[in-house]
Amino acid sequence: MTLVRTVSGVVAGGVVVLLCVVVGAAVIGSRRDFPGPGAESLTWHFVAAVLVVVAQVFADRRRGMSTVLGSAAVLVTAGVLLWTQWWG
Repeated sequence: MTLVRTVSGVVAGGVVVLLCVVVGAAVIGSRRDFPGPGAESLTWHFVAAVLVVVAQVFADRRRGMSTVLGSAAVLVTAGVLLWTQWWG
């Protein structure tokens, strides 16, 4: 279970970093008058970051199948975010 929590923790951290990148791009874009990510992309990233952090905290504080479910929620949320906002 430690490996599962470790992998999902790294993925959760990556989603938070992506949120920071998108927010930074939006701020720089608005200051320099070039199109950056819009409100929809910012919303997707913010919601995904909140969900993965909550799911990771849940997985870290539980044992057994709850750990797997929390970690799976992190991985699925990150996958949906990447598929819809970065690869889609």
